[in-house]
Amino acid sequence: MEFLEILKYTLPSIIVFFASYLVLKEMIKKEQSRDRFELAAQNLKVTLPVKMQAYERLTLFLERIAPDSLIIRTNKPGMTAGQLHQSMLQAIRSEYNHNMSQQIYISHKAWELVKNAMSGVIKLINTSAGQVKPAEPALKLSSIILEKLVGADIHPTQVAIDQLRAELNQY
Repeated sequence: MEFLEILKYTLPSIIVFFASYLVLKEMIKKEQSRDRFELAAQNLKVTLPVKMQAYERLTLFLERIAPDSLIIRTNKPGMTAGQLHQSMLQAIRSEYNHNMSQQIYISHKAWELVKNAMSGVIKLINTSAGQVKPAEPALKLSSIILEKLVGADIHPTQVAIDQLRAELNQY
């Protein structure tokens, strides 16, 4: 009889305690979820502009190392093919070093495509330079590079630019 009396008072207390525990646990979980969401939203306000700037800078990098624009920027009157060759390679290295830190803001795939584009441009320049003598006029090297560029299926930097645009559109 005494056991039933004790059970009569303790059982409701245990049920109330268990229900309170579950409600508090759920409230804490929701509070943590809301805090994580607010932190993510705040983090996005800071990182999104930086990411967008990285995509913009790398697109500009790819446009600047495109052989046609590279020739226009680096070719000076009276240059030889050897001088133009070295000038273009130096310009690519300089642009790459200036933008290398942007890789942390983009996907690994996009960064690999940027590096592949740069390698493709360098390869195009080097193979074209191998077809002329260094002392010949820079115009001859320019012509060979542009002919190869026109004959190519796709512009060396276009795949990377397309990937950067696709990723940027996700944001």
